[in-house]
Amino acid sequence: MAKRLIPTLNRVLIEKIVAPSKTTAGILLPENSAKLNSGKVVAIGSGLRDKSGNNIPVAVKEGDIVLLPNYEGTQVKLGEKEYVLYRDEDILGTLHD
Repeated sequence: MAKRLIPTLNRVLIEKIVAPSKTTAGILLPENSAKLNSGKVVAIGSGLRDKSGNNIPVAVKEGDIVLLPNYEGTQVKLGEKEYVLYRDEDILGTLHD
């Protein structure tokens, strides 16, 4: 069984961030209070090549927190962890404090 996945071309491997279901004080939160559909970039591909053969790198880097589209990408399970594989252009943006 594979332990690590390195995406090809312009694909990005994301670990989804699950919003907490209760506060630190133990108050249960309703499901619709979930924050943004976001995730952490775990691995990136090498990028695409243009017509001249120049590399077009992926726009995000490992460790970035990104905003994801509402649809799910390709589900991937490695060991006990679940990830989602997206194309670089499907990622909506990066989130910053």
